[in-house]
Amino acid sequence: MSDYDRFNASRYGAGVARSQVGAIDQGLRAYMLGVYNYMTLGLGLTGLVALGAFMAAAPVYAGGHLIALSSFGQAIYLSPLKWVVIFAPLLVVFAMSAGRDRMSAGTARMVFLGFAALMGLSLSTVFLLYTGVSIARVFFITAASFGALSLYGYTTRRDLSAMGSFMVMGVFGLIIASVVNLFLHSTGLQFAISVLGVGVFAGLTAWDTQAIKSAYYAGGTWEASEKKSIFGALTLYLDFINMFQFLLMLLGDRRS
Repeated sequence: MSDYDRFNASRYGAGVARSQVGAIDQGLRAYMLGVYNYMTLGLGLTGLVALGAFMAAAPVYAGGHLIALSSFGQAIYLSPLKWVVIFAPLLVVFAMSAGRDRMSAGTARMVFLGFAALMGLSLSTVFLLYTGVSIARVFFITAASFGALSLYGYTTRRDLSAMGSFMVMGVFGLIIASVVNLFLHSTGLQFAISVLGVGVFAGLTAWDTQAIKSAYYAGGTWEASEKKSIFGALTLYLDFINMFQFLLMLLGDRRS
């Protein structure tokens, strides 16, 4: 009889453990789904704003060269306002990072969507430089690559922290090289920067996904979890956008 009781206790404990593991797995899936949903929403908003801004600019081409823009296009692409369009998204990212602890989940959500819209305005210039077909092709290449890399980061049991630190150093190298090339205008250096950029943000995609997954296990309230989802989405959004831009430099077909 005592053996029977111990057997039941063992089965009960195992059942509780399995239940807890199942709850964690379901919670993790919901959390990661929230991250990817926010990221997708941000990318969709960016794409719509970019395309809308390009159409509002009403560019006219002749012989493969841009010859005319609407007053809106001249304002955002040719006037001093273009510097606001270029740097505003960067300032918003810094503001989000600095105010992360003070922001509510609702505020973080709205700021993220505002940032995505500003990025769309800034990225609308790619429609001026590259053909629509090549932009669509590179977007799908980026999406497929991003999906595979993020899946690897989510499923691997290998600790990617060392690789991530190396990739962060690579980002600083990219920034320095890009600033230098603003003065050199070297096509060879630009090609090297693009190749390096694709590699760096490919690695960061896997590393960031693993870090976002690990953040879930830290626990916290619903509000804290929602903020983690939004900031995780921001991180992956930036990885996607940067990978897309570097791939477009390598694979995109220019209009002229």
